[in-house]
Amino acid sequence: MRELTQHPVLNVTEKKHVTFYYNGEKLQGIEGDPVSSALIANGIQIFSIHHKNEAAQGIFCANGQCSHCTVLINGFPMKSCITPLEKNMDVRTLKGLPKLPVNDQPLGRTQEKHLDCDVLVVGGGPSGLTAALELADKGFRVIIADDKSHLGGKLLLQTHKFFGSKVDCYAGTRGHEIGVILEEKVNAHDKITVMTDTMVAGIYKDKKAGLYVNNKNYRIVAFKGLIVSAGARERSLVFPGNHLPGIYGAGAFQTLVNRDLVRSSDEIFIVGSGNVGLIAAYHALQAGITVKGICDILPEPGGYKVHADKIRRMGVPIYLDHTILHAEGKDQIEKVTIAEVDDKWRPILETAKSFDVDTLLVAVGLASIDGFYNMAKDFGFPVVKAGDADEIAEASSAMFGGRIAGLTMAKEQGKNIEIDDEFYKKAEILKSHPGKVFPKKIRPITDRFQPVIHCIQEIPCNPCETICPVGAISLQARQNNIMDIPEYTGNCTGCMKCVAICPGLAITLAKRTGEKSAEVVLPYEFLVDFEVGDRLPLTDMEGNYLEDGIVKRIRFDKKTLTTLLTMETGLKNAQEIAGVCVQEASKIRPLAKTSYSYLPDEAIVCRCEMVSVKEVKDYIREHAVKDINQLKNIRVGMGSCGGKNCSLVLPRIFRELGIPFEEVTPSTERPLTVEIPMHELINEDTSGSDK
Repeated sequence: MRELTQHPVLNVTEKKHVTFYYNGEKLQGIEGDPVSSALIANGIQIFSIHHKNEAAQGIFCANGQCSHCTVLINGFPMKSCITPLEKNMDVRTLKGLPKLPVNDQPLGRTQEKHLDCDVLVVGGGPSGLTAALELADKGFRVIIADDKSHLGGKLLLQTHKFFGSKVDCYAGTRGHEIGVILEEKVNAHDKITVMTDTMVAGIYKDKKAGLYVNNKNYRIVAFKGLIVSAGARERSLVFPGNHLPGIYGAGAFQTLVNRDLVRSSDEIFIVGSGNVGLIAAYHALQAGITVKGICDILPEPGGYKVHADKIRRMGVPIYLDHTILHAEGKDQIEKVTIAEVDDKWRPILETAKSFDVDTLLVAVGLASIDGFYNMAKDFGFPVVKAGDADEIAEASSAMFGGRIAGLTMAKEQGKNIEIDDEFYKKAEILKSHPGKVFPKKIRPITDRFQPVIHCIQEIPCNPCETICPVGAISLQARQNNIMDIPEYTGNCTGCMKCVAICPGLAITLAKRTGEKSAEVVLPYEFLVDFEVGDRLPLTDMEGNYLEDGIVKRIRFDKKTLTTLLTMETGLKNAQEIAGVCVQEASKIRPLAKTSYSYLPDEAIVCRCEMVSVKEVKDYIREHAVKDINQLKNIRVGMGSCGGKNCSLVLPRIFRELGIPFEEVTPSTERPLTVEIPMHELINEDTSGSDK
């Protein structure tokens, strides 16, 4: 099985394995893990065969937001990414449209099951949890409904240390650890009721919501106020072959690798150089997966420079001013081809490069899940949105924004409170985009350790300043907030705390040991498969090879879960050395022969119904479409995801046809967000018990 048995940061423990069956074959999987993860751990990427064109389909979001992972489970079509694995479960490939099982039994007893609260929080991610805590502290009865088995949302997928403010959002602590901290606080509060494995299926005009609990029971909850903190869904991308199994959202990949500890891939490529794509590359490397490269159509990385530099140092090339041409494979992705773009973002085909991969990660942005917020506003009852449901930003910003959302709701519910203006100022700073880049400061190396700071871009982050016991690092006073650049001001004691805590792995220590020799202390967050005396390839801030250094000491910092390597190096490079390259260049080179067929009209717009770009364009032209609902005639938006994915790419198609999207009537949204069998919607009891 393709399970991770060790990890440099995550605690890998023994889990209970159970037998299940896939197409009649006896397999093993971890009990309670999603069925999709159990299948991928057994090397299975193809979950269904589409009824329209017999195309193979696999997972995309791993978050219940689409339907591409649907399989037959015990005879019923179910989303495998949100269905827990049980012993002796019978799982089968879904071929074509599923048939409804025959059931001529009389209706059993049914019952309505009601709950109530002051405020219902939809989503137990960072913003939902901090919002709930603020409300509970003000005396409100809160219900948190979250579709996962543990609270924390995307925090639980993050193995890196967080940026931001140490005081306000746990900066310097790893995301999955922050998730545990917040979950423990919420569970300890007597005013908060936690409902995990619970989807909010819909909200209704009478201030009630429908909850689907454990994929089994339907509940009605009455509330006075609503906080929507449901996060965001990953944007899809239109290119030929975009429907192939093995093409995931980056979040789905992190779910598999960091939550379920499945080694889903051997060789990956990533489209998108924002923080999500850069962090996904880092997580892949930690799991022992080769990252062939990252491409982005923009001329500069979309994420923090320290993230991009860190990835380059580890041996991952970033192809800027590049776009993906297509993916290809027989039944799942086997190859991806990219090319440079000109000043009008058109691909220059003669620059095309192909790579053998088994996974392509799509990290081209997120779309807020704010449908419930919009409905609640229309219904006219108190509602606040928080986190990515409000505005796409870092989780550090979401935590602080959740506090503001909670206080705002408390005020709307009649509490006489004033929200400090400083809260709003801090929130704005935490969600700031990267700012200016400044020249790196060079100080003479002495015979005592001193920090060398490779962080030269304005980003909201200050753990290095707050951790130093002697105040040897301070932020340069330009903006007079945590966006300022850190600077060494003297008196370093060599304690290495700044090296261990830096989220961007952008601080080293260096000292002179001889006329031409030096020692450099580097942060390292991978499995240590070398010993003292071994040589390691060392790179500068942006990933250029400098020299091989000799490992002198290996120290593991238990508090930050970071390994600190003391390397013997040449004095000449001591200030430039910033990291260890962990990928060999031979593993990431493009193929000698490029493979491409640039036919963008063949790309799939609606993956649920397999509708191509050409079909959509032809229908729009033929029928002068000015209403998205008209496209339902060719099945666009009629699939199981409810139009969540195709709706994000339709604006581009209309604009390519010269139709301003602002003049197009939007699609009517479906009232429910998750499929619920009728017998569960009415809580039918067929067991004869009085539960």
